[in-house]
Amino acid sequence: MSVLRLIQFTDPHLYGEETGALRGVATYPALLRAIEHARTRDWPVDAMLVTGDLVQDDPSGYARFRRTFGGFTEPVLCLPGNHDVPDAMRRELAAQPFVLGGTVDLEEWRIVLLDSTVPGSAGGHLSERSLAELDAALGGAPAQHVLVCLHHHPVTMASRWLDQVGLANPADLFRVLDAYRNVRAVLWGHVHQSFEGVRRRVRLLGTPSTCMQFQPRADEFAIDSRPPGYRTLELHPDGTLRTEVVWIDACAASNGRTICSAA
Repeated sequence: MSVLRLIQFTDPHLYGEETGALRGVATYPALLRAIEHARTRDWPVDAMLVTGDLVQDDPSGYARFRRTFGGFTEPVLCLPGNHDVPDAMRRELAAQPFVLGGTVDLEEWRIVLLDSTVPGSAGGHLSERSLAELDAALGGAPAQHVLVCLHHHPVTMASRWLDQVGLANPADLFRVLDAYRNVRAVLWGHVHQSFEGVRRRVRLLGTPSTCMQFQPRADEFAIDSRPPGYRTLELHPDGTLRTEVVWIDACAASNGRTICSAA
């Protein structure tokens, strides 16, 4: 038995063009910077999680995503966000190391990847089928600890505009989760900021984007000044979860490597 080490990258919002920018941030260089930061600071890892909005409504961005992550030997566990194009995502990421949706068992842990997207909507919803699959995944792993992942936030972020595009049926999600004792954490993207909470001993974790961030607790849409970020997770055999949000503050080249420091 060993400690599992995961990295969560979320909301890279890639374009087909390398110079594509979202709200003034060139998203591809920002993602590369986050990956190199993590490889310098946090490797080795057992898997990577990418929790949605891999592209910014641009299916040609998946080829760039595939080239960026395709050389890793570690599994790259992906789920869609509201800016993804599901058919193109499945087509372009159909081979290893990519895993799209479903469940992944890593030693004493089960990771459940839920699709909370609704076609044509910025907000999310878990279908009856997704809820049934979650119920089966939890019930089928009574001896394992479970990390549940989705794109949309299931709890309030105290942000009027952002909470209007969160998960529309969080009560349905928690109804399933509350029936089991093996759920240790729920993890999401979408919010472009850090969030940590606890509900009935289950950790609740939102993670900043690898590009730009949203201003926390804002009534109207606003961009924050915080830099790109990602999350590390340590999953222990006894069900303990240790996690850290890493903010990428500055990077400098040294002897052919990019050395980054965190804020």
